[in-house]
Amino acid sequence: MADIILNVELRERIGTGGARAARREGLVPGVLYGGDKDPVAITVKSNEFRKALYTGKLLGHLVTLKHGSETQPVIAKVVDMHPVTDEPMHFDLYRVDEHQTIKISVPVHFKNQEASPGLKKGGTLNVVRHEVELACPADSIPEELVFDLTGLEIGDTIRIGAFDLPKGVSPTVDRDFVIATVAGSAAGASEAAEEAAGEAEA
Repeated sequence: MADIILNVELRERIGTGGARAARREGLVPGVLYGGDKDPVAITVKSNEFRKALYTGKLLGHLVTLKHGSETQPVIAKVVDMHPVTDEPMHFDLYRVDEHQTIKISVPVHFKNQEASPGLKKGGTLNVVRHEVELACPADSIPEELVFDLTGLEIGDTIRIGAFDLPKGVSPTVDRDFVIATVAGSAAGASEAAEEAAGEAEA
């Protein structure tokens, strides 16, 4: 089961007024969606929600929602932050079965830039996709996709097929699309972007 537990209370007042009232009481308002049940307005204590959020394991991960003695596995997909104070203002949770296959976007990162001959020669890593939507079990969501740039030369293309995905995890797009390229010039980067745009249209 998930590491994070969110203790929630039901929120009687809905809409903007209800959300503002919840925030005044030191609560973060949210909505629970999904499954075969109606949406439910809920709240979490602000300090507990911030603590969960800043672990980095709230968004896009399986979380345990707790209300009294009842628990429910959920996925936190959206957290709205205040543009000035950076405080959480609202969140959306989605009901899931713990082993259910879901679609979720996972960030893409790269390592060992210094071991890429192409980048050493002045090439540029042109990232076409900073995240990839995956289909995966709710209890086995990858933290990230990491690609090792060791040995890459100018002109090399990194496609999704080059990533070693965990068992049971697959891209939602059924083709070997471009993730990034090692471009030797602005023109090369532009060509890579055009290729990715063409694939997206296809």
